[in-house]
Amino acid sequence: MLIGAIGGVALFVGVACAAAPASSSDDAALLQQAETQTCTSSLTEQCANLLHRLEQVSSQLAPEQRQRLRYLQAWQAAFGGNYQKSDALIDGILDESRDADLRFEAAIFRVNSLSEQSRFEEAFRQLSQLVVSLQEGTGIGQGNQERGFAVASSLYAEAGQYELASYYAEEIFKRGLARAGHTCVGDHTRIAALYGGGKWQDIEPLITQGIEVCIKERNNLYANGIRYFAAKLDLNRGHPEQAIALLRKHYPVVQRDGYAPQLAQFDALLATAYSETGQLELARESALAAVAHGTHNSYAEPISTAYRILYQVAKQQGDAASALTYHEQYMVADKGYLDEVSAKALAFQTVQQQVVAKKLQIDTLNKQNQILQLQQSLDKSASETNRLYIILLLTVLAFIVLWTYRIKRSQLRFMKLARRDGLTGIFNRQHFVSSAEQQLQYCKKSARQACLVLIDLDHFKIVNDTHGHAVGDRVLKRAVAACQEHLRSTDIFGRLGGEEFGIVLPECTLDQALGRAEQIRVAIASAASGEDAPGIPISASFGVASIVRSGYELRQLLIDADDGLYRAKREGRNRVSVCDDTQPRQRVAGVATDRA
Repeated sequence: MLIGAIGGVALFVGVACAAAPASSSDDAALLQQAETQTCTSSLTEQCANLLHRLEQVSSQLAPEQRQRLRYLQAWQAAFGGNYQKSDALIDGILDESRDADLRFEAAIFRVNSLSEQSRFEEAFRQLSQLVVSLQEGTGIGQGNQERGFAVASSLYAEAGQYELASYYAEEIFKRGLARAGHTCVGDHTRIAALYGGGKWQDIEPLITQGIEVCIKERNNLYANGIRYFAAKLDLNRGHPEQAIALLRKHYPVVQRDGYAPQLAQFDALLATAYSETGQLELARESALAAVAHGTHNSYAEPISTAYRILYQVAKQQGDAASALTYHEQYMVADKGYLDEVSAKALAFQTVQQQVVAKKLQIDTLNKQNQILQLQQSLDKSASETNRLYIILLLTVLAFIVLWTYRIKRSQLRFMKLARRDGLTGIFNRQHFVSSAEQQLQYCKKSARQACLVLIDLDHFKIVNDTHGHAVGDRVLKRAVAACQEHLRSTDIFGRLGGEEFGIVLPECTLDQALGRAEQIRVAIASAASGEDAPGIPISASFGVASIVRSGYELRQLLIDADDGLYRAKREGRNRVSVCDDTQPRQRVAGVATDRA
């Protein structure tokens, strides 16, 4: 969501579009009206007509007024997804405008635009410059300061830096930028940062308050953004009916505003909620709508969610061909989304390292200059004191070189961590899929056997609901440790999401894979007396697929292993099963939510 482009008054919660007719001699007043009145931050015919009229008389406007008109046109273009046009207009403002406040607005806009276009390293590089200006605060109006901190918070949250995101969200309030103690953009930014950081309890008191403030400010876009987080909380806490009621009540306004990313978010969340309540046809319709509205970014989270729901619905309805197609699209979208998340995090780290490295480089040059000056002084005075000072400076220089080396090591370490699941330490879904595909291609070329095992912990939701997420996390770690005791160095082990895991077993026949899966099942079931979560029994269901039946394509192995996993669930859980050969390849009884 373009925070700077839709979150403030000048960019513009919203642009005045229902404007009264104005005479040709009153063009400046018409422009001022367009900047100060609101039209709910949406793409309306009245907005387009007003901006078209202003463009026709732009030659009669003063130079800075033409720059303001450019800014309005850039907002309109970006809201409609035409970033090429909006970037060209913003670049013109940054190059030509003499209004420092307008240039700062344009810089905010530019950061958002770069992020929306997945140009993350450029976005973070320009954001670092914005943050310096914000900290100084010289010559920047309060409205732009608010929007600047909101953009910083939003982008850092997208990079997974939730503490940093919360810090900049709170700066809006600490610096008195929130009018009457609250502001729509500020409340939305604070809620988004807290949600991303998992601080759900802190969000609840802010939701109602934030929506009320947004309604007063006539900012439907951010009001619905807050409602989206409220609906996600309902889903996370097992209340899909409440989420459906909230989303459907406000969907007409979202549809009227026409902001495609928000439409995709609402549709994908509705699809998930409908699926959890067994309303499969409604889930399918909402998922298809999310895909249609998400064409601006085919790797966004709502698109990945939509294809997953379409795959599950088709599978439950016995539509094997559609299930396979949607599963392939889900794999592509999910991998793309995870790649984009990793790209944001890596871009943040890269820019941070570049900033530090540049500062160290400047410090190094300064120290070297001081050394040269002191050496010249030594030649003249042969001062022992200066010699000691040179030694000290050389020591400092050596420290700087060492620190630069450590920064490089930390960057390499970060890239390694990007491949691992933060809780269990095993491969995350993205790296598991990539490594599994490479291993399967190697087995195919060398005509070697291989099997895939899917593992799903039984009744894990009950553990979370009864004992809390902290205990649930310890149970997951305990299960992973039990699995690792029976894995070889060549096996590929990863967390696919939630309580589901996958293992690729190269050079392993189906009988061998079933035997090893049984060993792991017994190990997990025997791990109920761990000190970290004593007395909490756990078990797991296993689905096994072999390349003999499924071939070397990972997507088909996943589908067949998933069939075996569902079969294990149907037959009572805590067992190992393979795909039922008496049934069609894709048909599986039961629903996805029964796998808990």
